[in-house]
Amino acid sequence: MRITTKGQVTIPAEIREKAGLLPNTEVDFAYDGKGSVRLFRAKRPKAKTRGEKLVEKLIEAGRKYPRKMTTDEIMALTRGED
Repeated sequence: MRITTKGQVTIPAEIREKAGLLPNTEVDFAYDGKGSVRLFRAKRPKAKTRGEKLVEKLIEAGRKYPRKMTTDEIMALTRGED
């Protein structure tokens, strides 16, 4: 197996399957200082869903405009029309 000029290497299918590494899986590398490199699944925070982002935006709007809002005003905020 060779590393390409771009630093890429293909992980054999059997190893990917055993490790559960699917396409678009985030991975990290660790060097042990003795010449070995370890590949492992990255522990990154899960990306927020569209719904979670919407709720955050509404909470921020509630803090920014501390008053009662009409349904139309709330819908305009969810569409980014503020």
